[in-house]
Amino acid sequence: MNSKIRNLSETIVKYSLKVKENDRVLITSGNFRTNDLIKELIKQIVEEKGIPFVRYVDADIDSLLTELTNEKRIEEIKKHKQFDVDNYDCFVNIRYLTNDYVSKNVPSIIRRKIGEATEETDDIRINERRWVLLNYPSHLDAYKAKMTNEEFENYAFDVMNVDYAAMREMVKPLKELMEKTDKVRIVAPSTDITFSIKDIPVIPCCGTANIPDGEIYTAPVKDSVNGTITYNTPSPYQGNVFNNVSLTFENGKIIKCTCNGNNQKLEEIFNTDEGAKYIGEFAIGLNPMILDPMGDILFDEKIIGSIHFTPGRAYQDAFNGNKSAIHWDMVLIEREEYGGGELYFDDRLVRKNGLFVLPELEHLNYDLK
Repeated sequence: MNSKIRNLSETIVKYSLKVKENDRVLITSGNFRTNDLIKELIKQIVEEKGIPFVRYVDADIDSLLTELTNEKRIEEIKKHKQFDVDNYDCFVNIRYLTNDYVSKNVPSIIRRKIGEATEETDDIRINERRWVLLNYPSHLDAYKAKMTNEEFENYAFDVMNVDYAAMREMVKPLKELMEKTDKVRIVAPSTDITFSIKDIPVIPCCGTANIPDGEIYTAPVKDSVNGTITYNTPSPYQGNVFNNVSLTFENGKIIKCTCNGNNQKLEEIFNTDEGAKYIGEFAIGLNPMILDPMGDILFDEKIIGSIHFTPGRAYQDAFNGNKSAIHWDMVLIEREEYGGGELYFDDRLVRKNGLFVLPELEHLNYDLK
């Protein structure tokens, strides 16, 4: 395990963040159990002549603070976030999950007001700074993955230590194909949806931000989405977990949303602002070691044979004009054991039942075929 932690730390510092001399690196953690990784990160940052800083933010305390936030505190939050982007070059956010529902009592209006107040600094941090987000393996994660704690810890570090440099080379033909594509169609049980990605940049994600990583994303032309998509994995968001979420679109906008459970809360999220009703990201999962959902989006959105289709804010590097306080990644797995499905680019079948069928893309199936 020590060697796996060292390997992950080296990947983050040298490959993901590319820390250089005098870079100020802020490491944020939610639990002391992540200290082994933090210590290795500090050593690696110092070796690269960077300047490390560490901040602990307990999830329970942070949720209570957010729940009780007033207008004055929102002003202070904005100042603190401005301080961070002004004074740090790189960010490492290490989450340690113990309760998916910890923030469920935070009022939606508070989330919206904080999102509006910090939109500018959040954009700077996401798009102009170097950053990494990861989940340190926790007992909750092991439970959700249906593994023992030891099994999941080994699995999580193996998944996070995938050869991202090799993945970046392997994904190039898919990137080139998507850049030539106009119309995308996704077909699966209770799903038939079309949209255009014409002239929207295509971004491979191979270990430079999220860890674990392994996806390629773009965004639909904002008003081009039509049809229905039904996600077959759990969709956690804002302290709630939604199942069997189904969204129907007309000219880009969500006109109907349902789930197995709290439909009122689901509608409330999509009423956060106007942009919450439109899609900000379309992505294809490519990590060969992540096969099954565990209700943790950082893992689930990378599942090989999946797509995710994300209501809310678009990233600046694949911007379709959509702005929102939310960005909700939802996952549909199209492998045969999850009901199957097809992915078409310009009416040409590209992937069937989670496996690429074009010769130039078959290597991205790894050994699943």
